[in-house]
Formats: sequence, C-alpha cells, structure tokens
Amino acid sequence: MGSRKKNMAEALKAERRSIAFAKLNDCPTSPRKMRLVADLIRGVDVDKALSILKFTNKDAAGRLEKLLLSAIANWQAKNEGQRLEESNVIVKEISVDGGRQLKRLRPAPQGRGYRIRKRSNHVTLTLGSKEAVVTA
Repeated sequence: MGSRKKNMAEALKAERRSIAFAKLNDCPTSPRKMRLVADLIRGVDVDKALSILKFTNKDAAGRLEKLLLSAIANWQAKNEGQRLEESNVIVKEISVDGGRQLKRLRPAPQGRGYRIRKRSNHVTLTLGSKEAVVTA
C-alpha cells in the first residue's frame, strides 16, 4: 500500500510541474465577494481576463489581477520558447476556498457583545491552452 501511494504522489507532482498556476493564501476578503469576481474570468482568454479585472470596480479585482500576472509569469518561465499571444492561453481553473476567520466582538446594546467574523480566502488560479481544453 505504501508504494502505491508513493507512486501516485510522484505522478501528481510530475503533472503539477508541467502546469502553470499561482496561489493566493489568506486574502482578507470574504470568499463570497471573491467568487463574484472569479466567475467573471473563468474560461476566458488571458488578455481579455486582464482587461476585465482592470475595469471591474471591486476590491477583489485588483488582487486577482496581481495573481493572474503572477500565473502568467509562471507560464512564461515554463514555456520559454513560446509567446503568450500565439499560444491561446486561457484561465483554465480558478477556485476560491474559505480561509481562516478572525473572531472579534462588537459592543451591542444592554451590555451585550455581538460576534464579528472577519473572513479570508485562498485562491488558486491555473492556466491552460485552449486546444487542451477542447480535446478534453
């Protein structure tokens, strides 16, 4: 059983080395607000996704734009001979997961205290080519 697990883990590591991705951990925005912006760029061409994020008036858009630029830089590091414009790179996957919550107390009437949950999230963005998505 141990060798099978090890072989599977090595296969997943090898597959992950060939994929260009970027992660953003503990972003101090609620996951629901981040998902609204992430849904705008899922499956979209990289250049179009950058322009969408640049002109979106939400705070999460600036953070996702920076994450997308990081993923593009990672893609260019792995594919040195290719140009980004010619290779039809799209946002293949983008997932927003809940992160840790900071729990605070806010004063309330009659000596009570209401609990405030300051949420954060983790975002994973994966880039892929348009041809690979069509054949899959």
